[in-house]
Amino acid sequence: MSLSRRGLLAAGGAAGALAATSGSAAARPGASVARSGDGGRVRTGFDRLAADGYARLSGQRVGVVTNPTGITRDVRHIVDVMHADDRVDIVAVFGPEHGFRGTAQAGGSEGRYNDPATGLPVYDTYLKSGQPLADIFTASGVETIVFDIQDAGARFYTYIWTLYDCMQAAALAGKRFVVLDRPNPVTGRAALGPVLDKAFATFVGREPISQAHGMTVTELAELFNGEFLTKPVELETVRMSGWRRSDFFDGTGLPWVPPSPNMPTPDTALVYSGTCLFEGTNLSEGRGTTRPFELLGAEGIDRKWAEAVNALRLPGVRFREAYFAPTFSKFQGKTIGGVQLHVHDRKSYDPVRTGIALLVTAKRTWSGFAWRPDNWIDKLTGSAKVRTMIDAGAGTDEVVGAWQSELTAFRAVRKGYLRY
Repeated sequence: MSLSRRGLLAAGGAAGALAATSGSAAARPGASVARSGDGGRVRTGFDRLAADGYARLSGQRVGVVTNPTGITRDVRHIVDVMHADDRVDIVAVFGPEHGFRGTAQAGGSEGRYNDPATGLPVYDTYLKSGQPLADIFTASGVETIVFDIQDAGARFYTYIWTLYDCMQAAALAGKRFVVLDRPNPVTGRAALGPVLDKAFATFVGREPISQAHGMTVTELAELFNGEFLTKPVELETVRMSGWRRSDFFDGTGLPWVPPSPNMPTPDTALVYSGTCLFEGTNLSEGRGTTRPFELLGAEGIDRKWAEAVNALRLPGVRFREAYFAPTFSKFQGKTIGGVQLHVHDRKSYDPVRTGIALLVTAKRTWSGFAWRPDNWIDKLTGSAKVRTMIDAGAGTDEVVGAWQSELTAFRAVRKGYLRY
């Protein structure tokens, strides 16, 4: 029997994927395998797709929406693995914000190019939606579009809206859509925070879901298809096995790849759905530091902020007076004061409530506090309610209480789409 070079590469890729689904830890010296309650290893949607010999993609011209997080357990990119496999006819790649290979910073993309590693055409999806994105899918010649991107669990993390936009465009173009699941890194236990008011819909929130949604990407895809898309897409989801809703990312045994340049670790994701709100203020949200979204501050802030927020005794978290100098973004090259979040009990920690408490205390302890002039905070929180209540002197409990009825309604809808 003879094998082409592509076939040999495919064999290696399949071996890696199959090792991720059925191999033992003993076969990989030094491997650390996290196990769920049934003793089984967490397998991603791609792991299961590969283990089935890519049967779901048989006979289809395939395009893949992905970024650097689309990897196997042995950290090979799924596009490289599938391109080398004769069982998959992959003909195009679609890159989101930051790009397919991840070379662009926040608010940027890689544009249209041919991937040097595979020769595949890479199309830019960033900020494209509706018929223009459908036209890109049509021009690419794909029949089935596969989505595989690691999410961070927050409504304003744009990859879930790339998912939404691509599903909508695929429906318009008459394409089949397959979503490969990955863990919600901050668990799937609860939906938290305000629900988007459609009047404030943007690329950081297209539809009325809560600020921390507590869902995986396949669950979100089914929610989008069932509740929000006027024309549902022909959708198939490939779920994980071995994942439980209580699992944090470090309990999965999967390798972490930063989904974007300022999401370096699962610890970042843990706080992100609350502290990203500081993008809507004149304070630094820690971009340009080694601990983005864990460090917050501005010129003129001193220990009073840390003292004020610690006095609230928020569950699961403490705050340290901190000084830092961002290398880019707000206050670039300047030493500023603020706080660093230290989460000591992840199970009791509420990131959204904590984010609101930080906003309230920052405004009360620092005279220089201001919202971004474009009221970006309204886009992040999903309405003007948080901003106007804090401006009116409302405390943390009052602000959090104001969204409970809408959150209860969303939780009821969400429940019908939970698959784990």
